Amino acid sequence: MVANNIGIIILAAGESSRMGIPKQLLQYSGRSLLQHSIDTATASGAQPIIVVLGSKADIIKKEIGINKIHLIVNAEWPEGMASSIRCGIKTLLELNPSTKGLIMLLCDQPHVTPDLLTDLMMTYEETGKLIVASYYRDTFGPPVFFHRTMLPDLLLLHGDVGAKGLISQHVSEMGFISFPEGSIDIDTKLDYQNLTKDKSVS
Repeated sequence: MVANNIGIIILAAGESSRMGIPKQLLQYSGRSLLQHSIDTATASGAQPIIVVLGSKADIIKKEIGINKIHLIVNAEWPEGMASSIRCGIKTLLELNPSTKGLIMLLCDQPHVTPDLLTDLMMTYEETGKLIVASYYRDTFGPPVFFHRTMLPDLLLLHGDVGAKGLISQHVSEMGFISFPEGSIDIDTKLDYQNLTKDKSVS
């Protein structure tokens, strides 16, 4: 099984300051962006699936299905994304100390599919690369797989930064999969309008 002993961490703690409302709950194709991420992660077969909330957690957790996930609230979310990464990894290691690694997934990339997550895991299994990142718009980014040997470095991250700086330090240990639609994320109201202009929003 490709997903054997690999977890997924969904980062969904941000306050969406440029949106004015929790973007985690924005509707797209009949479900929220966060629920889409949860459903996609679940369908990949990876376990455990950890969702890290922060801002407006009480509102958000009432609106998502939590039966197949481990939901945690990062009290230090105002520090930035690094605190949510640390929070998610610590939870993963508590749930599965022998994990092979994890996939880090954002909640605002609506075009991520179970097949894409499977491709990340399969590329790791076939190449042994310590990092497997998605490649789009001449750069790399999430979703991204990290082997367990990278977790100590991830736990050292601080501030409002993701893991891109760390990834750039390990190019020789990195594999890539093509994901052109990975450049589409939702940070502003215009981003959301562009996403939904050809879709029916419920």
